[in-house]
Amino acid sequence: MAVINILSPHVADMIAAGEVVERPGSVVKELLENSVDAGAHNITLELKGGGATYIRVTDDGCGMAPDDAGNCFLRHATSKLADEHGLEAIQTMGFRGEALAAISAVSRVELLTRREQDSEGTYVSVEAGEIQDMHAAGCPKGTVFTIRDIFYNTPARLKFMKSDRAEASWCVQQALRVALGRPDVSVRCIRDGREEFFTPGDGRAESAVYALLGRDAALGMLPVEGENEGVSVTGFVSSPAAGRGSRAMQFFFVNGRAIRSQSLQAAVEQAYKNTLMVGRFPACVLYVKLSPGAVDVNVHPTKSEVKFSSEKRVFDAVHYAAVSALQAERGTLAMELSRSTEKKLAPQRPAAPDPAPVQTRMELHSPRPAYNTGADIIYRPQRPASTAPRRPADQSPSVPRAASPAPAAPSAPVPAPQAEPEAEKPPVRVAGEVMRSYIIAEQGDKIWFIDKHAAHERMVFDALKARGRDIMSQTLLTPQPWRPGAENAEILRQNGELLTKLGFALEQFGQDDLIVRAVPDSLDPAQTVAALEEICEKLRRGSRDLARDSVLQTVACKAAVKAGWDTDPAEMQVLAEKVASGEIRYCPHGRPVSVTLTKKELDRQFGRLG
Repeated sequence: MAVINILSPHVADMIAAGEVVERPGSVVKELLENSVDAGAHNITLELKGGGATYIRVTDDGCGMAPDDAGNCFLRHATSKLADEHGLEAIQTMGFRGEALAAISAVSRVELLTRREQDSEGTYVSVEAGEIQDMHAAGCPKGTVFTIRDIFYNTPARLKFMKSDRAEASWCVQQALRVALGRPDVSVRCIRDGREEFFTPGDGRAESAVYALLGRDAALGMLPVEGENEGVSVTGFVSSPAAGRGSRAMQFFFVNGRAIRSQSLQAAVEQAYKNTLMVGRFPACVLYVKLSPGAVDVNVHPTKSEVKFSSEKRVFDAVHYAAVSALQAERGTLAMELSRSTEKKLAPQRPAAPDPAPVQTRMELHSPRPAYNTGADIIYRPQRPASTAPRRPADQSPSVPRAASPAPAAPSAPVPAPQAEPEAEKPPVRVAGEVMRSYIIAEQGDKIWFIDKHAAHERMVFDALKARGRDIMSQTLLTPQPWRPGAENAEILRQNGELLTKLGFALEQFGQDDLIVRAVPDSLDPAQTVAALEEICEKLRRGSRDLARDSVLQTVACKAAVKAGWDTDPAEMQVLAEKVASGEIRYCPHGRPVSVTLTKKELDRQFGRLG
């Protein structure tokens, strides 16, 4: 009996569909790219039920002839490739002829299309890859694809679908990437009857960035323009002051195609060396253009990965373009939008509270010490250093530190218990600070070099964990409006209970916009958005079981004193004593907070020992 079965074309199509159609967002990407290839100037995307139940894409592109309307659902049927020579220089978004066949194999599809020169259009109905109906129909020039009930005939795939909100967020993100890559095309995205975004299609990249990423992100961008050996790079990179908590705001486009590339990520991030804090990432929207023959897009069915004939040439072009933008920085980019564009991009939603300068922690709370020995450990960089004169170490104080009541004399002497006195450790003396990052202290014959940020981060982390389940929060005097993006907004919603226990109070404002009303009391309000961005990234990668400690690490990192900040001598003394006592040895991420050098080791370096 034969054990090797030849699968039916239908089953083969369903298997192949899994490579292209991973989730509803994959359908959105393929249909929008088809519209772009058709020369559309205006595209409208409509979603319902997270895209799983309803997706409709309408464009004003070239449309299809009746014969093409029927053939487009066949596997490897494409108008963008004629023979193998076309693979050497692909200039369209699609070319494999698999997308429509894959989509129709796992859903119910309706197509309505007409070319400009035709008097009537064509209607096609397809179910599970089979044409059910096809006839002439009246319709405007262009194409309308309606996709219903994705994976209705593949339960194995359907059960792995996420919530409607999560799937819809992914669909919007895919549409955003297509729209961002083509500023010359106007794209409107509507989710459950509500407009998510609209791009004017005026051909200006800054208009697309402003419309899709928001005002704050756009105003923190610097223009990029450069060329190296036939590779041109344009777009925007963020100012070092506008670093993000994750790489979610990094967008790369090669000849208009949105791609993922670790090489290009590294090229940009190396340009920020020594200008961004550890754990912060640049945002960027970069358009790379090069000869179609110098890039291979036929790497994966989703076409989101590419190979360059000269990886180094492209790397250098992106890297040096970003370096030039940072060196030429004269302030943030002033977006000059036309009045018509401003009207088109005006949000149809209630206005957020006018942003006001973030209040310092001294204004948010009544004064209290910078450090204490309990669980409530706060650092206040805004506090000026003490101006009281410091007495020399060998001088006795002329004034007692505090007056205390004299104890009453006992009526009879009470003998004290005899015990061996413990050897008293030498006091810790802070010698100073170098590079505004490292504390130098001595204790006996030991010299301590202390990373002040890592040490204080551990102090705050231990304090937060010692408080138990719920973290105290501070209500912001001026709530902070924030647009986290569709994907991050969904992550925050899914973990709302956890964030509340950790001291955050977030309120929905619009579809994917939020207002931050309270933050953990250990967190500097100025670090609110950066902390939430990093929390989203950690929640995206990790499980909820590890989420609490992960979030506490982020809060501790953002609340701790930073390298480059001026530090009060008294605060350095507290850190040095904690480290020297052995109470603090590693930061929450496992890095050592200090290194030591003994007098004997130092003498040996100077040749003082025989």
